[in-house]
Amino acid sequence: MHPRTLLLSSLLFLVPSLVRAQDLLSGPDVGQPVPGLSVLAATGSNAGNEIDYADQRKEKPTVYVFIQADKWDRPVARFLSGLDEAMPKISQEAYVVATWLTADQEKTKQYLPVAQQSLRLANSALTQFTGASGPAAWKLHSGAHVTAVVVVKGTVAANFAYRSVNETVVHDVLVQVSRFSRGSFGQIEIGLHAKNG
Repeated sequence: MHPRTLLLSSLLFLVPSLVRAQDLLSGPDVGQPVPGLSVLAATGSNAGNEIDYADQRKEKPTVYVFIQADKWDRPVARFLSGLDEAMPKISQEAYVVATWLTADQEKTKQYLPVAQQSLRLANSALTQFTGASGPAAWKLHSGAHVTAVVVVKGTVAANFAYRSVNETVVHDVLVQVSRFSRGSFGQIEIGLHAKNG
C-alpha cells in the first residue's frame, strides 16, 4: 500500500475516536435537581466525616468536580486552583466540592490533606468516594478523567467532561456559574458543555 494511502486510512480510523472524545457527556441531566452526594470529607470543617454536600450546599452556587484519582496531576491541580481562586469573585457563597473517585480510600484519605497543604485552597472542600464510577445518580462517564458540574439554586446548570484539563478551561466553567447565579432558570437557556481539554 502506498504510504500516503496508508496514512489516510490511519486518519480515517482515528476519526470516530476523536468524535467520541469531543461528544463525551458526563454528569447528571441539565435542568434536574442536584442528586445527593454522600462523600468522606478529607479537608475543611467537616474533615473526617461523611457528609451529603448536595444537601449541605442546597441552593448555593457550587461547582462539583469529580476526579479519577489515578488521573490526578499538575494540570488538574491548576484547574482546581483556578476555580478556587475565582469563586469569591462570583459570589461569597460560591464553592467548589472536589471529589476523588478512588479504589483506595485509606491512601486517598491520607493524601488529600497533603494536597491541601500544597494547593492552599480557600474556597473548596476535598472529598473522596469509593469507586472509579462515582455515585450512580451523578451519571459520570467512565472515560471522563475530570467532570465539572455547575449547580445553582439546587439545579444542575451545566456539565463539563474532560479527558485532560488545565487552567485554560477554568473560564468556561466560571461563565456558567456567574451566568446562572445572576439569572432565573426560566429565563436563561441552560447549556450543556462537553470539553476535551
